[in-house]
Order: sequence, then C-alpha cells, then structure tokens
Amino acid sequence: MGACGVGLAAAASHGGDTLLLGSASMMCLAHAPVLLALYLGHQQIRTATLAGLILGLGTIVFAGDLVARHYLGSRLFPFAAPLGGNLMILGWLAIAIGAFLRAEDRR
Repeated sequence: MGACGVGLAAAASHGGDTLLLGSASMMCLAHAPVLLALYLGHQQIRTATLAGLILGLGTIVFAGDLVARHYLGSRLFPFAAPLGGNLMILGWLAIAIGAFLRAEDRR
C-alpha cells in the first residue's frame, strides 16, 4: 500500500489529476504504516485484525475509486468512495475500541 501511495504521488505530480490521484496517494501513505503497526501489534490489541481488514479494505475501495475515475473515467461502483471512507472511519474506531479494551484489561 505504501508503494502504491508513492506511485500515485508520482503520477499526480507528473501530469495526473492532483485532486484525485493526490487524495488516493495520501490515503495509501497514511494507512500503510498503521496497517503495519496493527500487524506487528496484533497480539496486544484485540481488535487489530478486524481493524486492519476494515481499514485496508476501506483504503483500497476509496483509493481504487479515485484511481478508476482518473484512468477509466468511471467509478468502481456507485458510492464507492463514500463507502471506502466510511470503512476507514470504522477501522479507526475499531482501533480506538481495541486500545480502550486494552486499557480496561490492565485494571
């Protein structure tokens, strides 16, 4: 995902649509280290696997829709970007819940 983010940033800076490709790049680059951290910390955070799946899927759908709009001129499917965005939000909430559950376990 990080490599895709770098590639999309390069495409945006070399004549691509900076709004679409730049946004897709930003989401990929922002979530790649989070997904890596969730993988490395999955034994300490109860919701890490679920959060990673939701966050990864959301990022792929969101960025994929923006890339499809740029290169194909059409969306992946209706409301793909909003669906991907909502999945990313749910992924972050799952991370927060996992952190809260972890804090509760220490009491």
